[in-house]
Amino acid sequence: MGTDNFPTGAGNVPTTPAYDGVAVTPSDSVDLTSYCRAIYVGTGGDVALITRGGTTLTFKNVPSGALLPIRATRIKATGTAATDIIALT
Repeated sequence: MGTDNFPTGAGNVPTTPAYDGVAVTPSDSVDLTSYCRAIYVGTGGDVALITRGGTTLTFKNVPSGALLPIRATRIKATGTAATDIIALT
């Protein structure tokens, strides 16, 4: 399980701007190193993920250049057709 870099407290909440990012290789078994505050989709398509709350969701037909403001623990390979994905932390 990844690290949660957003404990409660002023100035360190998921709504503040991202301070870093990491390229994502979708995986059905490997979590992100740390929970992200948003997902950037470089090349559009479906994005399947597991939320910080543990729910599996698939965002259908995400356009290129979209920013998904969702905290995720994993970007799944199965069901993800989008590429050039960056997890913003």
